Amino acid sequence: MLEVNAINLHYGAAQALRGISLKAEIGTVTCVLGRNGVGKTSLLRALIGQHAVSKGSIVWNGTDITALKPSDRARAGIAYVPQGREVFPLLTVEENLKTGFAPLPRDQRSIPDDVFSLFPVLNSMLGRRGGDLSGGQQQQLAIGRALVMRPKLLLLDEPTEGIQPSIIKDIGRAITYLRGLGQMAIVLVEQYLDFAQELGDQFAVMDRGAVVYASTKADLDEAKLKRAMAI
Repeated sequence: MLEVNAINLHYGAAQALRGISLKAEIGTVTCVLGRNGVGKTSLLRALIGQHAVSKGSIVWNGTDITALKPSDRARAGIAYVPQGREVFPLLTVEENLKTGFAPLPRDQRSIPDDVFSLFPVLNSMLGRRGGDLSGGQQQQLAIGRALVMRPKLLLLDEPTEGIQPSIIKDIGRAITYLRGLGQMAIVLVEQYLDFAQELGDQFAVMDRGAVVYASTKADLDEAKLKRAMAI
């Protein structure tokens, strides 16, 4: 389980996160919602250790990882799919996937079958350069690269942004499948409300660096959720 306990994050004098608390359990999808610029990506960057928090703690499977380097968090099973994909444009699809080997011991450095069963297009394009793929194909590649790491915590930053509807459906099916395996916790940052509601088990809406509404799927008040997103 991921436990985020009242974390603050600053960029110099500017405060990006204000007392954020969040939980994400294995076998569930936790959706973080909100408009652009409210701190959603800053939260994910704090979780992977890209930016140090100034207050609070981050606990993963009972271990405080607040001070761990990003590479150590990756070895602990935390994988990140960034907004904008960030694939390596001059590397082939296969080479991009193999960059996910970095935190793994040598005996685990193979591409899992699930990557190609979830995203068959990647198997047919192994020799193509990442920069030659469409935006939707690059998004599938970015998720596949994260899955190569055999993550226990998968962080997805707006995977539907700028993606055609057919691939959004593929990504939704992939998230549903991964949740159903019961082997990882998934944190999904999203603005596409229908997509989030279809997949989410827990919801947190952010505004100005703080959580302004939180609920489980069972207790979700859709009117309150939409009001919080409109703040």
